[in-house]
Amino acid sequence: MNIETAIEDFLNYCIFEKGLSDRTKTSYKNDLDIYKEFLNKKHINSINNISSDDIKDFLKKRSEEETTTIAHNLTVIKNFHKYLLKQKLVKEDVSEFIERPKLKKSLPKALSIEDIDILLDIKLNTPFDYRNKAMLELMYGCGLRISELINLELNDIDMTNCLIRILGKGNKERDIPIGEYAIYYLKEYIDRRHLLLKNKTCNKLFLNNHGLGMTRQGFFKNLKNILKEKGLNPNISPHSLRHSFATHLVNRGADLRSIQEMLGHADISTTKIYTKVSDEKVNEDYEEYHLRSKKDD
Repeated sequence: MNIETAIEDFLNYCIFEKGLSDRTKTSYKNDLDIYKEFLNKKHINSINNISSDDIKDFLKKRSEEETTTIAHNLTVIKNFHKYLLKQKLVKEDVSEFIERPKLKKSLPKALSIEDIDILLDIKLNTPFDYRNKAMLELMYGCGLRISELINLELNDIDMTNCLIRILGKGNKERDIPIGEYAIYYLKEYIDRRHLLLKNKTCNKLFLNNHGLGMTRQGFFKNLKNILKEKGLNPNISPHSLRHSFATHLVNRGADLRSIQEMLGHADISTTKIYTKVSDEKVNEDYEEYHLRSKKDD
């Protein structure tokens, strides 16, 4: 079978059998097109003529790319060759023993507890102040990604059970406990949310000044303004709040598995960059350890 046909079959398999998203399929296709072009330049057009040395040569050629890019390339290539063997289109998986490059784990700097308190100390005068306060409390209080925060809809919040339903990476849903601080300021914001709608209909929880859903750029701009106003590092990113959430939980003794579940990490190894701790229940950890799980009367 020629390589181009094999790639098309593999991508269809990913969509219809594995249930991968169109976005993932596009990412796979881009990697495999680069791989195919490299092999074609070596006059390799059939899947039966690909060797492990060819894959190693491809990775060497890609060595100028970021480590994460090369690792993604190899992951896709490995999945492709594993599929070829599974379908009995080849006699062996020539990618099986090729090692993935070691990734450097880099994280944004966590804010100190003092800086978090300064950041979240927002004077509440306008509906925008209530919105910003609720967004920051929720992002830090639940460790959300920026995409998860801005995509929240009204019915994703369970005020009765103090839970928030998140649609994370890979369209995976998870429920996260919300502390009393976030619940309190969410209610305060929702009571004033209609003032931002401007006679429009929008199901997004957080609205911008046009009565539409808050965008990533809009939130980032608002965060920058708040940081500048409070004399904090203006280079702090929204992801720093998520990192601070996890770091502060770890520092106060929370369980790694609980943190993994709340962050929505598919693999525990991703969470291990914070630390290693013993198992406990998610809600118990949150209630006991997170700084803003309880609001003083």
